[in-house]
Amino acid sequence: MGNKFCQSCGMPMTADEQFGRNVDGSRNEEYCSYCYRDGVFTEDCTMNEMIDHCLQFLDEFNKDMEHPYTKEEARAEMQQFFPMLKRWKS
Repeated sequence: MGNKFCQSCGMPMTADEQFGRNVDGSRNEEYCSYCYRDGVFTEDCTMNEMIDHCLQFLDEFNKDMEHPYTKEEARAEMQQFFPMLKRWKS
């Protein structure tokens, strides 16, 4: 099984606690625990608002990177990647 990525924010999900939960408490395989709880999205937002939210965590994302992303590079990558995620597909 390959890596699972949240279909809302793109976060890699590797540990059980990172997966969102359905109404019945079962693990949701598509969305992370930050984006999806109790069968609903935690935030009602647009794709661009989600990108802005994710950019707040750029320093954490960059901490182990050999070539860290600038804010502009990260935004451009997310603007290409996010439309492929289930939540943002048109």
